[in-house]
Amino acid sequence: MKDTLKKWLGLDKQSDYVKNHFYRTNMRASIYMSIVVIVLEAWMIERMTRTIIQDKLYDSFWILTEKYYSNYFLLISAGVLMLLFAARALRGKSKAKGFVAFVIVTAALVFAFEIDRLIKYDPKVNTVYDLQNYLILLFSSLLLITFSVIFLKDKEDKKWQSLTVMYLFSAVCINFGIIISVNSYATGGQMLTFLTMELFVVCLLVWRPWLGFAVLTASYLIFYTRISTLIDLSTVAKFTGVIDFSAVKPGLGDGIKINGFTMWLSTLMFCIANYNKTLTQAEKDEHLEKMNEHLSRISIMDELTGIHNMVYFRNEAEKISNYVTTDKENMVYLFFDIENFKSYNEKYGFSEGNELLRKIAHMIDDTFKGSLVSRFSDDHFVVLTRVDGSEDRVNELAIKVRGLQNDVHMELKCGAYRPTGSEFEPSLACDRARFACNTIKKRYGTNYRLYNKALEDKFHLKQYIVNNVDHAIENGYIRVFYQPVVSTKDGSVIGLEALARWQDPNYGLLPPGMFIEILEEYRQIHKLDLCMVEQVCKDYRDAYDAKQDFVPISLNFSRLDFELCDIVTELERLTGDYGVPKEYIDVEVTESALTDTQDLLNKALERLRGLGYKVWLDDFGSGYSSLNVLKDYRFDVLKIDMKFLTGFSDNEKTRPILENIVGLTKQLGMVSLTEGVETREQFEFLRSIGCDRAQGYLFSRPVPKDELIKKFIGGVLIINENFRNALLEAKD
Repeated sequence: MKDTLKKWLGLDKQSDYVKNHFYRTNMRASIYMSIVVIVLEAWMIERMTRTIIQDKLYDSFWILTEKYYSNYFLLISAGVLMLLFAARALRGKSKAKGFVAFVIVTAALVFAFEIDRLIKYDPKVNTVYDLQNYLILLFSSLLLITFSVIFLKDKEDKKWQSLTVMYLFSAVCINFGIIISVNSYATGGQMLTFLTMELFVVCLLVWRPWLGFAVLTASYLIFYTRISTLIDLSTVAKFTGVIDFSAVKPGLGDGIKINGFTMWLSTLMFCIANYNKTLTQAEKDEHLEKMNEHLSRISIMDELTGIHNMVYFRNEAEKISNYVTTDKENMVYLFFDIENFKSYNEKYGFSEGNELLRKIAHMIDDTFKGSLVSRFSDDHFVVLTRVDGSEDRVNELAIKVRGLQNDVHMELKCGAYRPTGSEFEPSLACDRARFACNTIKKRYGTNYRLYNKALEDKFHLKQYIVNNVDHAIENGYIRVFYQPVVSTKDGSVIGLEALARWQDPNYGLLPPGMFIEILEEYRQIHKLDLCMVEQVCKDYRDAYDAKQDFVPISLNFSRLDFELCDIVTELERLTGDYGVPKEYIDVEVTESALTDTQDLLNKALERLRGLGYKVWLDDFGSGYSSLNVLKDYRFDVLKIDMKFLTGFSDNEKTRPILENIVGLTKQLGMVSLTEGVETREQFEFLRSIGCDRAQGYLFSRPVPKDELIKKFIGGVLIINENFRNALLEAKD
């Protein structure tokens, strides 16, 4: 309630924006008000001057002191000065020496008039109100001259000056209204001049309610005090020349009092309403301004770190590239990646991770002061700077980042690209710098890598893969190679793993290591995997129709398949279209994929198993969370990573580890499969510890379907009897 009352009275604290809104509103109103006053007073001066000339009353220069010339001259000069200050406040600068000279000359004349009046002042002839008027006019003229000089001296707008002139102008207007209306009332006339000036000052200008109340009350009290004491009719005669005083009644009647109070109240209400209306509009405009500033800011600023975002970076980099003065040969794009930041997030939480990102962002920004610095995405940042000393600064940054880590080891990696010729396009430059950065990941002690010709070739291949994956799928360049999975009991083939190969007309046969990670990086991997599913289903259908032997086939699914498309529904659709039984399609998911989107994958894997597909855990042992994965998910087959067989003969720890893993799979009710088997010794050991299946070059490399069939026909590979019998039953 207290705050509401303070706001209603105008006693609350206003923001700078609201204050400025009121200031500009009053300056605009002052222009309208001063123009009206100037026109009216010029007309009145002209009218009075014409009367003097017609009546031949100009025998003395000081006749100008009569007929209230001083008041008219003071008011018109105050109006001109107000107009000058208000125009400068709204337009910034103003050149108006001629108008200022007019104000100075006019105010000086008024000053001279009032000095003369003070010299001639006689208490027997003049009233105390006369003395007050002389002093007011004298002081006001001095202020007008002072602020005219200030206007000439200060070329720029200063609010305190304009506001002071506005208050002075208002005081001159009200004083003019009081003087004219008091003497008009003394002759039986109206007080319209006073009321007009009150409306001008209080209604055109916007006052805080308490100040408007003070101005109105003070001016009305002064006005009615003077009227009510107009008893000395000789004083009236002096000013009016009236001889018959029968119509003049000193004091105030009830009607005058009531009318005056009504005018005071209505003007005050308008003052309050005007203030609140202006305040509401100011606050509304301020809110919109803040919203626009916020929207403008977030359009170019990264909200998390507080540095610029990539929208700003691309726009500014584009401008820099178009500057004639830009030394492009000495510019370098830097791409930063905080290696192992994901582990930091997992250990300390997103709040601590975000705080670390902010620190590193500002460290980069401070290190490359004067350069173009932005957050690229996630824990990645880009910088456009001069090449001189850039590598040294990167190394300094890397040392600082190491100082921020706790138990999680992190390194700041940086890839650099120096544009040449017309190759300054920001997006392409950032991609090349990023490509260089990716080549030094997991290389301890290497913080900086400059993009060069060798990387150029790899980069072009990367771009080629991303740009041509759709074309390759449409034209059959993506081929399925099959690698057998054998039983350790008799070495017979009990399954096949479908592996993608890219037979490109330009680059030849591309192994999966050259395109799988790239397609995952650019979120195109689901296209490849759907293509593989359809080819495997088609191969099954062809084998079935040709009455050839076949075994279950496992397909590798990326974690992104579950995000980028409904891979389960697509698998159901394709197996249904080609009539493939569920028991002949297995799904492999890598261990590392399960640590990212646990809820999403868990539901999808349960759905697969519910539909009748077997789910394999691929690359078991390649990550740090293997046992957690076994705890949180259900799998039919555990595929042990080939790294366990590396150095099999030399590392004595390998055998007991493999034996325990195989034993664990039996306890959990899973089938064990070890990949990477290359020697008979390895195979015999796996058989001895009870491993169910094996896969590797000992049996066959991944081969096309036609070559695989030849191996079956030639007896190099033998299909397990259980599946051969199943085939015979299906044919019958």
